[in-house]
Amino acid sequence: MIRTQGLTHIHLVVRDLERSLRFYQGVFGMEERFRDGPKMVFLNTPGSEDLITLNEDPAEARLAGVNGGVAHFGFRLAESADLDDAIAEVKAGGGKLIGRGEHAPGVPFAYVEDPDGYVIEL
Repeated sequence: MIRTQGLTHIHLVVRDLERSLRFYQGVFGMEERFRDGPKMVFLNTPGSEDLITLNEDPAEARLAGVNGGVAHFGFRLAESADLDDAIAEVKAGGGKLIGRGEHAPGVPFAYVEDPDGYVIEL
C-alpha cells in the first residue's frame, strides 16, 4: 500500500485563464498560491492543502471541459443549508446549474458547471 497525505491537486485545462481564475476565486474563495509560467496558476481553498491547477495551454485547448472518464469533482459546503446560495454564486460567476436532488433524505446535492463545462458537485 502506498501511504499518502491525500489528493494533491486536480489539473484543469481551461480556455481562458483569467476567466477561470475569476470563477474559482469569486465563487469558491480559492486563493492563488503560485504560478508556473504565464498560463498556469495553482489555487487552493483557504485553510486547506487542496489545489486546483488552471492551465491555459493552446495545444490542449480542445480538451477544456472534456472529462476523460472523470464525471465530476466536488466541493463540500461548510453548511449544506447554503446550497441555494452556492448555486446562485456559481450562476453569478459564469457557471450554470445542471441538476440537483438528494443522495438520501436530508443530504442535498447540486451539480453545476464551471465556464469551461467541468462538472462540480456541491
